[in-house]
This record gives sequence, C-alpha cells and structure tokens, in this order.
Amino acid sequence: MRNNKHNWTITLLLILGSVVILFPLYLTVVNAFKTPQETAESILALPSSFRFDNFIQAIEMTNFFNAFGNSFYITVLTVVFTLLTNSMVAYAIARNLHKRSFKILFYYFVSAMFVPFPIIMLPLVKQMSGLGLMNPTGLVMLYIVYGLAFNVFLYVGYIKSIPKELEEAAIVDGCSRWGVFWRIIFPLLAPMNATVGILTALWAWNDFLLPLVILSDRSDMTLPLVQFVFQSQFSTNYNLAFASYLMALLPMIIVYVIAQRWIISGVTKGAIK
Repeated sequence: MRNNKHNWTITLLLILGSVVILFPLYLTVVNAFKTPQETAESILALPSSFRFDNFIQAIEMTNFFNAFGNSFYITVLTVVFTLLTNSMVAYAIARNLHKRSFKILFYYFVSAMFVPFPIIMLPLVKQMSGLGLMNPTGLVMLYIVYGLAFNVFLYVGYIKSIPKELEEAAIVDGCSRWGVFWRIIFPLLAPMNATVGILTALWAWNDFLLPLVILSDRSDMTLPLVQFVFQSQFSTNYNLAFASYLMALLPMIIVYVIAQRWIISGVTKGAIK
C-alpha cells in the first residue's frame, strides 16, 4: 500500500532553506537590470524595463574579458594538475597505508585541513615573493598544494574500495606499477575525479583572498579582484556590482547544474568507503 503521508516539518524546512538560498540570487538578478534610482525606491521590486547598460559599463570598468581569461587560465590549470598530482599521491598512500610511515603521512595531510589560512598567509606570501612566484603560476601551485589535504582524504577513501586483485592481474600480464595507475586505477577514479575537479574549479574561480595576496600585477587579476572596484570607502555601486557578479557567476552555475549529482555522490563515497 502506497504511503501518501507527508512530513510537513521537513517540507517546511526545505522551503525555508530554498527561500534563504534563492533570495540573494533574486536580488542580484533584478538589481543588475535597474538604475540606481529604481534600486533606491525599492530593492525588491522588478525593474521597469530590462536594460543592459549596467553590464556594458561593468565590462568596461573591470576590463572584464581580460579578468575572465585570467580566471579561466588559473582554474583550468589548477583543475588539471590537481587531478593528476593529488590522485597519484593518494594512490601511493592508500596502497601502503598498512605501513607506519604512510599512515603518519596520511594523518599529516588530513591534519592540514584544520589549519586556518590566515595563520599561514604572511609566511606564504614571503616565501612566494622570495621564489619570484607572485604571479598566476605561483597561484596555481598554491591551489594544487593547499587542496591536497582534502583531496587526499577523498581519494584514499575511494581507492581503498577498489579491489587489489585488478592490479595484481594487470601486473601478472606484464603491466608496470606506473601502467597500473594510468590504465586501471585512474579510469576507475572517474566519479571521484569529477567531484574533486568540480570542487576545485568552484574554489579557484570564486576565491578572493589568495589571489589578493599573491597577484601583484593588475593585468593578472582575476574576476573576484577586479569586482572590488565597485566598492569605495564611502559608497558602493550595487547595480554595476550585481551586473558584474551575475556575469562572473554564470559559468559556475552552468558547471554546477550539469555536474552537481557527481559532487554529492563522490563526496559520499569518498567519506564512507
């Protein structure tokens, strides 16, 4: 017999959560098309007409396409090298976790997740400056290393669920350890690679603090940094800011809508296996 009972408490909480999440997005969309006078009259009302002047002006003020290219370059390199390097480190740890040294190494990486970034910010900046890496290349390297702790935690949990017999059969057939990783393990990591790739892309695209302290040349600045131009000491141009935020937000919304099911399933599998 079909159970038609509804849990109204859960339903109300879901509705409330949806409203809390969607309300800022609604404000961003409607105010991106308004004039400052319309926003002053009512920040919640719909615009009298959908004009694109704010978008054009925001593109000119921020040199939007240059910043978009910088964000795209940094995000793509970060995702590619994160997947390649972090998965290899996790594979070595997962298959040798019975050894004391690798177990210590695993907990060392996991403990790094609990270190707040402001504590290491100043030493990090001084070190990167000494190495001449206050540029997008240095920023990509920091993203790869700083994400290693969380990614190793996810990868190790997932790799432990892959039967070792697959690797032993490949080795019997003449495959090297390097070949085992690329031909057997890495393809099987596809769900976890999707999860790590999407989370890393969202982080690298939206991050403000790390680019702020690393990128010194204005031509290298990313989207979150150039959008800071809309805020001055005494006022903020909300209409231009919202138009710029909306343009920067759109690529990540598309990525998230397409791939959100892999994020949830991958995090769950990595956490419990």
